[in-house]
Amino acid sequence: MSSVLFNPGAGPKVNGVDSNGKEEASVSIDDGKEESDDPDTMHHHIRKKIAPFVMSFGFRVFGLVLILVDITLVIVDLAMTERLSHVHDTLEAVSLAISLFFLVDVILRVYVEGFKVYFSSKLNIADACIVVVTLIITMVYSFSDLSGAKLIPRVVSFFRALRIIILVRIFRLASQKKELEKVTRRMVSENKRRYQKDGFDLDLTYVTDRIIAMSFPSSGKQSFYRNPIREVARFLDTKHEDHYKVYNLCSEKGYDPQFFHYRVERVFIDDHNVPSLEAMLKYTASVREWMAADPRNIIAIHCKGGKGRTGTMICTWLIDSDQFESAQDSLDYFGERRTDQSKSSKFQGVETPSQSRYVGYYEIMKNKYNRQLPPEKSLKIKSIRIHSIAGVGRGNGTDLKVKIIVRKETVFQCACDKQDKCTLFPDAGNNAVVVSLQDGPVVSGDVKVMFESSAGLPKGYENCPFYFWFNTSFVEQNRLYLSREELDNPHKPKTWDIYKEDFGITLSFSDV
Repeated sequence: MSSVLFNPGAGPKVNGVDSNGKEEASVSIDDGKEESDDPDTMHHHIRKKIAPFVMSFGFRVFGLVLILVDITLVIVDLAMTERLSHVHDTLEAVSLAISLFFLVDVILRVYVEGFKVYFSSKLNIADACIVVVTLIITMVYSFSDLSGAKLIPRVVSFFRALRIIILVRIFRLASQKKELEKVTRRMVSENKRRYQKDGFDLDLTYVTDRIIAMSFPSSGKQSFYRNPIREVARFLDTKHEDHYKVYNLCSEKGYDPQFFHYRVERVFIDDHNVPSLEAMLKYTASVREWMAADPRNIIAIHCKGGKGRTGTMICTWLIDSDQFESAQDSLDYFGERRTDQSKSSKFQGVETPSQSRYVGYYEIMKNKYNRQLPPEKSLKIKSIRIHSIAGVGRGNGTDLKVKIIVRKETVFQCACDKQDKCTLFPDAGNNAVVVSLQDGPVVSGDVKVMFESSAGLPKGYENCPFYFWFNTSFVEQNRLYLSREELDNPHKPKTWDIYKEDFGITLSFSDV
């Protein structure tokens, strides 16, 4: 458990006390980790060091391959009509080595997971029994020539049948498959904070004591690397029976709501994109009603990976519920809660600038417009100025194609090299280029601007070099400037060898 300080609506804080002299409220949040009574002991440190190796993908695959190899060796040995001693001895030696490896594997897993946790699974108990029994049988065959028994045909038949029992090791594949699934899910979730206790291992994080962020509850092949939907349902029914509601933010796919007793609500948001302002307001109204109905009620929110769209909507609710005043503070907090820094420092929060921008929009809607849509504003896009164009594609803008989308419909597009709907004006002295739109579109509300390139610029999200979202109601003085860090795709440091520090976009508008 960890404690998080909340200070709704307060001023600056000093040592946990706000400017009005009030202490912050401390809320305990389940981190999903087994509490260790001996975090500083040698045993704990050794277990922490070997756990990544024992639970690694390579180690699990190696064990899976050895099971298949060992079964093959047993079949070959039983199928041999002539007892060639040297071949027979070699096969038994290899089989014994594999059996010993399986024993070590079980011991290491018991050591890493803990005796109680490991043997809480019936599959693990069966697996351990199979390992021990087959090891004993292999040792009998390896260290005894059974020469006396050969005089009694029935005994020989019995021991050959006993040898066949080793083939029961094929049932270990079920255990290995489960472990491989577990490792694969951990790999896919990277260093997102997972819930790993009480028999659960899920890509699921308590952001607060009443808000859960998680990846998509999957079935079929996808459950091999994402949260199995039945396990997610078991978790929610165990921890929050009759007091949870699930919000699915994926526009691209859904599932049978019966798994969650039909307490599922859809908010349709495309991957790596933003919700509409209307959708944000409808969502927060729904959450407010659900949370107010019972203090035990919680929400579980997911998109595909449980990061971008999920973080956007969770931060929106954190602002709406007065847990944070600032959009940036809520975004920082979500990233801190979703990221397991004990594994890696890679940020697992909302990192797409447009999504962060829309959390900022909601802050304004709540504080300035009393949770209402801002006044609608229609604007005509006149031109697009691209700053620091050198090194971006051909370096003069002729390779770029501009597409403007409103309500999922393309309202304008032009290719800068053809200049049929736009005119290109180089500004070499300022390392810029201006794309003047001919009969530019009149837009209102949520607008998406995408840039494609014929010069081989690397593509990122949305399969294009760069793009961004904005809402016309928040455009001031008919001008919108977005720096490199505020554009989707160029915001990533790995692209900064192309998009230099001064790279940015300025949109100029005229009133309608």
